[in-house]
Amino acid sequence: MTSMIVSAARVVADGQVLSPGWIEAADGVLTGVGEGQPPRPADREFPSHTIVPGFVDMHVHGGGGHSYTDGVADEVRRGVEFHRSHGTTTSVASLVSSSPASLLEQIEALRGLVADDVIAGIHLEGPWLSHHRCGAHDPGTLRDPDPAEITRVLQVGDGAIAMVTMAPELTGALDAVEQFVDADVLVAVGHTESGYAQARAAIERGARVATHLFNAMRPLHHREPGPILALLEDPRVTIEIVGDGVHVHPDLVSYVAEAAGPDRVSLVTDAMAAAGMRDGSYRLGVLDVDVVDSVARVRDTGAIAGSTATMGVLFARAATLLTEGPNGLSDSDALLAAVAMTSSTPARTLGRADVGELAAGKRADFVVVDEGAGVVGVFTRGRWV
Repeated sequence: MTSMIVSAARVVADGQVLSPGWIEAADGVLTGVGEGQPPRPADREFPSHTIVPGFVDMHVHGGGGHSYTDGVADEVRRGVEFHRSHGTTTSVASLVSSSPASLLEQIEALRGLVADDVIAGIHLEGPWLSHHRCGAHDPGTLRDPDPAEITRVLQVGDGAIAMVTMAPELTGALDAVEQFVDADVLVAVGHTESGYAQARAAIERGARVATHLFNAMRPLHHREPGPILALLEDPRVTIEIVGDGVHVHPDLVSYVAEAAGPDRVSLVTDAMAAAGMRDGSYRLGVLDVDVVDSVARVRDTGAIAGSTATMGVLFARAATLLTEGPNGLSDSDALLAAVAMTSSTPARTLGRADVGELAAGKRADFVVVDEGAGVVGVFTRGRWV
């Protein structure tokens, strides 16, 4: 077994910033992490850079010109490789709402990629969503959850489905939450017009994630706080936020990170095929999408259609954003918070104990970032990307 040692000005591990630090890996697994000088000369040195855990994106629809929403395995593979080059070493493939037959076809096409660890699971963002908050989903495919359909989805998924987004106000939704939870599938509340009590009921039934908080969701109101308060206040819920500067105001991202804590916030790209690509015309599921100034919108409605961001961009934005404002963090604390929101929190939420942190025994997934927190190197699955 030949080991590799990489040293850097800083290494983020075990909730600390090791300065300087080093990591050792062999056969794709971390075998050591430490501060100061490594036990032998490093194979790669980054004297002015920082090493952080590989990013974990639990909500992504595609990237690099490749879409996951058509359920084409080769397209997903290419999209995953694109995002890996930007630091995402673990990702969940998110699908959009579709007909019952199409949904099963897509799940069947992608489940093998979970077994091969190309993706960490499949996320069904629909079809059990609110018509009033459909966002970039075809309203003609939305429907109430049906126990028989869910049973078939779980059978075809064969353990590959990691998460499902559900609007809890739909007829049968609360029972559907329990049905998925009993099958060890994460349930997220999103694309919803629910009231506060309905969202609370979904959480009590086992919902544990907020799908892109604030977006496609009934807003806060002083007499009916709706789902946002219910999701924010419950310590059992992981809060997804699309931190691209388009979906949510930056100051609101900072507020949520402070109010809920980085150990409850998961930054997600919600990226579609246009991530990393030029402005132009694209598709998300069956909907036409126009990208102008890197902002994707559904052609017919103007609704935001996911993002064109990468986790590398979100990490850099968060590391900078959290140092600004009246309660700005120190550079080190902002770095630790950014790592939590892009790596350890989503990994823990997905139940992945092997990724999300730099520690002996974990998979050797790490990202090298420069002084501006930009990605300059990625190592995963035993190779430099």
